Amino acid sequence: MMTFGQKLRACRDDKGFSQSELAKQIDSYHSIIGKYERDEVKPSIDVIKKLAEVLETTVGYLAGETEDRELLKDPTMLKRLNDIATFNDIDKEYILYALDAMINNVKLKAI
Repeated sequence: MMTFGQKLRACRDDKGFSQSELAKQIDSYHSIIGKYERDEVKPSIDVIKKLAEVLETTVGYLAGETEDRELLKDPTMLKRLNDIATFNDIDKEYILYALDAMINNVKLKAI
């Protein structure tokens, strides 16, 4: 599993930013970006949000909640999931049951 610093460096490299360029994007200093990448210092959640936005990834990826950089970046999917989260438990169960059935159907077609 990659550390926060390793993920940050990989994302920065993918975008072609130097540490200085990334630091300017988030109103910081290149030296702190280096410390983040060497895992010497851990950024605040607010800084992680800024980094994720500039690097076009997710907070979850940088923070280690997922290994998928693209997971839940789609705002329309996030809105749908947030809507479902507000429903009562019975309605959520029905929606997720139907969704699971549709997902399985699509997966079976691909075989």
